[in-house]
Amino acid sequence: MTLSPNHPLMDGRTANSPLITAYRGGKPSRRPVWFMRQAGRSLPEYRELRVGTTMLDSCLKPAMAAEITLQPVRRHDVDAAIFFSDIVIPLKLAGVGVDIVPGVGPVLEKPIRTAEDVANLPELTEEALAPIREAVALTVAELGSTPLIGFAGAPFTVAAYMVEGRPSRDHLGPRTMMHAQPEVWAALMNWAADASGKFLRAQIEAGASAGQLFDSWAGSLGLADYTEHVAPASSRALDHVRDLGVPLIHFGTGTSELLGAMLEVGVDVIGVDYRLPLDEANRRLGGKVPLQGNIDPALLNAPWEVLEAHVREVVAAGASAPGHVVNLGHGVPPETDPAILTRLVELIHSI
Repeated sequence: MTLSPNHPLMDGRTANSPLITAYRGGKPSRRPVWFMRQAGRSLPEYRELRVGTTMLDSCLKPAMAAEITLQPVRRHDVDAAIFFSDIVIPLKLAGVGVDIVPGVGPVLEKPIRTAEDVANLPELTEEALAPIREAVALTVAELGSTPLIGFAGAPFTVAAYMVEGRPSRDHLGPRTMMHAQPEVWAALMNWAADASGKFLRAQIEAGASAGQLFDSWAGSLGLADYTEHVAPASSRALDHVRDLGVPLIHFGTGTSELLGAMLEVGVDVIGVDYRLPLDEANRRLGGKVPLQGNIDPALLNAPWEVLEAHVREVVAAGASAPGHVVNLGHGVPPETDPAILTRLVELIHSI
């Protein structure tokens, strides 16, 4: 299957954009930059729009999700929009009881811990994804030549929430399950992979020009556990979209020791968090893949001259890779001054 002729990558709107050019290892017309969590709590216009609406509802109201996705593109002149949603939205759409509790994060009505729990999980249907497709279509219609990046949670991160039932620091539950109940773990990972894969495919078919898999909690794993118990499911999630031919990005936090295994899952770009310099990441990956990253979000509140020096170091280190898209090494902190991000984009485009 290929994308429809009026998809932004097919009709020429985004195919030669700086972002897609860099993702494909070409020479972009300007240095592309976008920020994880660029849409959301750091923007006053987001906080104003969200008054009286829960997080999950804001993700499932297509016009609102589209507007939130567009806000940072208008404000900062970034080179991509990232679809505003949440990694547990596929669970919600499938019919799993889940909510995002302010100050806590995703909380499940009932954690998934037994073979019976996994067997009883509902399937995510194409019909249930209609609000996602609608939100993407509305967004893309406004973006013009700026690409939209679709996203999904990697199966490990999704499954970690499902087993723990809520956010966790060390993810002992899922790490125990993969060894104590390997068949249950494998079944849960396959369910999570298919849910995330369908979610990502809906976004790409509706107009997203790239797709990113976020493995927020993979850094809690050693290489052997990641390779054996996690990587196959991440690959399965991406199998849902490989035939569409869009650039695929893989990002995790605390994953410096896993980068090679994350690449072997089968992606075009590796996102690197703030812990590892990009030239070292490029060396570990054999110099064969474009990189994305990796400004330390902690420096967004440092004096400008400190931040500027750091950004110039990141750009210089990224120059060693076959392609480089500037980003943060994690998401925008909520207390960030939006004016700093706008100034940062100007700086990056000027280098």
